[in-house]
Amino acid sequence: MLQNQDYIDKYFAEMEEIIGSIRRQDIDQVIDLLFRAWKRGATVFVMGNGGSASTATHFACDLQKVTIVEGKKRFKALALNDNIPLASAWINDSGFENLFSEQLRNFLEPGDVVIAISVHGGVGQDKAGLWSQNLLRAVEYAKEKGAETIGFSGFDGGALKEMVDACVVVPFDSTPQVESFHAVLEHLVTFALRQKIQEADEGSIPG
Repeated sequence: MLQNQDYIDKYFAEMEEIIGSIRRQDIDQVIDLLFRAWKRGATVFVMGNGGSASTATHFACDLQKVTIVEGKKRFKALALNDNIPLASAWINDSGFENLFSEQLRNFLEPGDVVIAISVHGGVGQDKAGLWSQNLLRAVEYAKEKGAETIGFSGFDGGALKEMVDACVVVPFDSTPQVESFHAVLEHLVTFALRQKIQEADEGSIPG
């Protein structure tokens, strides 16, 4: 049985392994996609289940607040997890699988961005059935309506990786590690965006 120090060392060693294996070009692609969304004044919708729901809320918060640069227009971002009465109404009336896609029907416009955060990327199941099918359905709807799509996934990326325009995968078979790195990644992305907005010449930016 591992003692506390052994477990701590093992956990941090896993983190070092993950840092070396995440594809930097995928992160770069996500940053550029979101920067273009900011340029054109698009709205970003973020969503996730369970622990990923809290990351979605955090991400939307940071896109709205962290990226503010005095004198520049602000990011428009919403988390689809945050309205509990509305979420429970959609789940009660239309099923959990439609939770996010039905909310998008009220707001989504062509050129907007939908971000899905999922540990397994829609692969695997438990007592309630297949995981994260509500995310995949929302991504499908977003693509049909001409929105751009981003995924943050783990393990092998799952179905989500194959569906979205850009995806950052935390390639490690551990839910706590994947969830932890998704939080790290949203911070990396939002602070990188703030720097790009700071440096942007809005005289050449439409909107």
